[in-house]
Amino acid sequence: MKIEVRKGQKEDLTGALKLIKELAVYEKASDEVVVTISQMENWGFGSDKIFDFFVLLKNDEIIGLALYYYKYSTWKGKCVFLEDIIITESERKNGYGKLLFDEVGKVAKIEGVERMEWQVLNWNTPAIQFYKKYNAVLDDEWINGKLIKDQLQKL
Repeated sequence: MKIEVRKGQKEDLTGALKLIKELAVYEKASDEVVVTISQMENWGFGSDKIFDFFVLLKNDEIIGLALYYYKYSTWKGKCVFLEDIIITESERKNGYGKLLFDEVGKVAKIEGVERMEWQVLNWNTPAIQFYKKYNAVLDDEWINGKLIKDQLQKL
């Protein structure tokens, strides 16, 4: 069995999107994924690049993904935001999430950012327990806000 974590490449986007859709099913939001491979190519590799990612391969098959980007805090400065760690369901609980989380953590360390952030659904007990192993601060003070595309069109 060969396990490898490496930076994502354009050729990995189909496998990445498959995992993203799998996560959406797990999070009970399967109809929410609207992003396309073309958009991901542009935003991950084109002139409008806004994210990076790692893939986890088992015997050369993508079974995991960690997607992250940089954000700016008015109080702290440059930060890394971990959008998602996804391990295909059949491979969960094998320690693969740690491999991906640690890779993004290494990026944050090398970049010298002030913090690495992510979100976790309050019902996702396995993920919460995973982050607690790092002694992560899981903040229940801040409420997430968002406007969706239709709402933005009305501004």
